[in-house]
Amino acid sequence: MKSSPKSQRSISSLLCVAFGHDYIITRKVTNHINEYRCSHCGREVAENDTGHLEILTQKLKNTNSALATFFQKKNRKVSA
Repeated sequence: MKSSPKSQRSISSLLCVAFGHDYIITRKVTNHINEYRCSHCGREVAENDTGHLEILTQKLKNTNSALATFFQKKNRKVSA
């Protein structure tokens, strides 16, 4: 009997409900802001300006991309 991806996803989600999410850093936006993904259920979150985690929406992804670009340019100018 093969298990479908959907059933595996629901089992992983149950782990998160029971024990909490196991977030790993997927992207470092700035020194203080990171994006995370749960290794069990795949939920994506990011830190906001106050340090709290919020769900990573497309709008937040775009904002973080612009912020990361600005941060990289700023660091290049400071180090040069």
